Amino acid sequence: MTDVTLREVARASGCSVATVSRVLAGTRPVGAETARRVREAAEKLGYRPNQVARALRSRSTGTVGLVLPQITNPFFPSLVREVEHALHAEGRAVLLADCDDDPEIEAARITDLLDRQVDALLIIAVDEKQSRDAVAKAAAHVPLVLLDRGCGPGIADSVATDNATGMALVLDHLAATGRRRVCFVGAAGTDSAAVERLAAYEAEAGALLPHGSGQVELGDFSLEWGRAAVDRILPSRPDAIVCANDLVALGALQRLRQLGVDVPGDIAVTGFDDIPMADLADPALTTVRQPVRALAAEAVHLLGHRLAGQNDGPRRSVRLAPELVVRASSAPRASSAEDTGSTRTPEVEQ
Repeated sequence: MTDVTLREVARASGCSVATVSRVLAGTRPVGAETARRVREAAEKLGYRPNQVARALRSRSTGTVGLVLPQITNPFFPSLVREVEHALHAEGRAVLLADCDDDPEIEAARITDLLDRQVDALLIIAVDEKQSRDAVAKAAAHVPLVLLDRGCGPGIADSVATDNATGMALVLDHLAATGRRRVCFVGAAGTDSAAVERLAAYEAEAGALLPHGSGQVELGDFSLEWGRAAVDRILPSRPDAIVCANDLVALGALQRLRQLGVDVPGDIAVTGFDDIPMADLADPALTTVRQPVRALAAEAVHLLGHRLAGQNDGPRRSVRLAPELVVRASSAPRASSAEDTGSTRTPEVEQ
């Protein structure tokens, strides 16, 4: 079975090959009746455009490379989905590259995508510092937008959630519900999200809570670290644990439940991102919801601006407001430990 050609569509529709090409490519206005005949003929014959040939003619592949740190983090598939939808609406396809949280793999994936002649790149950087050179080199060749995580000012356009506002929302909520001895469990890496959330926590907690920022434990963005961090934190008798993302928080909830700790009666737990599993936790997890659809839409908008030939203008940095989603894991207590004089410390299993 051979591919249907433009000439066959032209013959079936009674139009010239040039007219058929204009209708199917949408490059020039054509009369409504002529366009109808061409599209009906193309559909009846089963015509499909040759994207490779079109790319060679236009010097555009219609593809955007999307590089992300680790697809196993449930936040990223949600973001990828919205990016794909936003790009598809503009007639562009996505080539996805996962780099397993490794800056060297990330640099190789970026090079691979450039070798495949992608029109542009969207990058969720592994590391604010270690990703910088590869991102800067790529930005010199194609339009590039940093999404969710940055690499420092001036390298490329960037779109991210306002992490400082998100952390302030969490701490205001915990203070309002009577929590006074708050600890933080985050990631030790230097990706911008980890750095910004820790800095915001320390600044806000120091000013807001009577015991300051409390104990801080840093590991990675994983369930395993959330579980391990609980054993390190419990001896300090916290009444709330603020986690830098939902995976950490879900791990903490699991370990607290194993130890028989009442959440939120003894300890409140909060996360960040609002991944789908957050609402399914027991108890359901209070968290900061990132505006995933708006992040994707704004990133694609900035990319389109650059692709339209305005790639030399000043770099833009866009921060979008998050939303606090209050669920059962941080429900108010009837009274605080300080009010009752209680100093109950749950035992940690060895």
